[in-house]
Amino acid sequence: MTSATVHPRLRAKPGHVRTKIARNSIQLVFTYRGKRHYIAPGLAADSPWDQKRATDIAFQIQKDLEYGEFDPTYQKYRIKPDPAENEEQDTDVPQPALDLPEIWDKYKAVKIPGKSPSTIREYGWVGNHLARCPHKQLDEAQQILDWAGSHIPPKSRRKLFRYLAACCKWAQRSHLIKTNPFEGSASEVKVKKSSTEEDEIYPFSRREREQVITAFRCSRRYKNYAPLIEFLFLTGCRPSEAIALQWKHIRESDILFEQAFVYAGRDGIVLKPSLKTQLRRKFPINPQLSALLSQLRARDCSGETFVFPSPRGKTINWGNFTNRAWQKVMASLLEIEYRNPYQTRHTFCSLCREAGIPSVQIAKWVGNSAAMIDRVYTKAVENVQVPEF
Repeated sequence: MTSATVHPRLRAKPGHVRTKIARNSIQLVFTYRGKRHYIAPGLAADSPWDQKRATDIAFQIQKDLEYGEFDPTYQKYRIKPDPAENEEQDTDVPQPALDLPEIWDKYKAVKIPGKSPSTIREYGWVGNHLARCPHKQLDEAQQILDWAGSHIPPKSRRKLFRYLAACCKWAQRSHLIKTNPFEGSASEVKVKKSSTEEDEIYPFSRREREQVITAFRCSRRYKNYAPLIEFLFLTGCRPSEAIALQWKHIRESDILFEQAFVYAGRDGIVLKPSLKTQLRRKFPINPQLSALLSQLRARDCSGETFVFPSPRGKTINWGNFTNRAWQKVMASLLEIEYRNPYQTRHTFCSLCREAGIPSVQIAKWVGNSAAMIDRVYTKAVENVQVPEF
């Protein structure tokens, strides 16, 4: 029997309490005061006795809903042990008295080794929400979902539910719990599609690109950032990869991107020994890029020296750079509409497509899939002429 299928013997009328099967466990599903409720009484779908008990519970809930006597705490609908049942039946799935934060801690301890700083930060983010939530028990799953609905924005709420579903799926397989009350909860959270820096595709034209680079070169206060801006335009790399680049990564014929600066919560900005979508990638050095790097390399620099340090010789804080240097220089270019600095990456990809470079090759250079290049980066370029047929 597949997951989330309605058992034919337990089917109820539309709009009433119904049962569904999730991983061979019976769940009761219904709507009360506009909210979706899930009750997992811990009954097996392949047990005729459990099917009968589930039907009885569904009937009781339906009657209470119709007479206004529904118990939102679910205490009234909990399964009471049957004295006639063999005690050995429960030994296969032990039921330790673990609340949701305790189960999350066990899950995190297993999953956290080898994870990136950003993932570790998200694990802490989930733990903080569980600590804030006044409901801790698994049989309070609906109260947890309701609390999150009024305290956490939709996008974050959907991510939280995904983590909780994954956690309970692991706990179920580890025989810590019988059912996963959060299964499918994330898919019911409706999130309005919002654009991000990576989604907003608005590349600079070739002429605008040169104007931006020239404006940085001529800026008395921000001219030290001009090589970084030119490098971003010439490579299409992510800013987090560029500011993490060290001279040991600059080789005779190519650049090795293998680390990036990422935000890690309380630990601040940390150096991550891998990239967003891959461990490492090579980028070929053409004459244009070679000339830029030759101008930057100092005689006394070591392999550990960063290629693009801040004017004070420290690591560039990309947020500060964007809010100060980038915005002020762009404000001086009255003829160019403002775009965020991530558009340097989109500009590189768009100009490559304009030059006839295959999407597979561009994807290899910038660390994306060819499908992503075709779907996201291949946008109409205004100066491309319609061919004559």
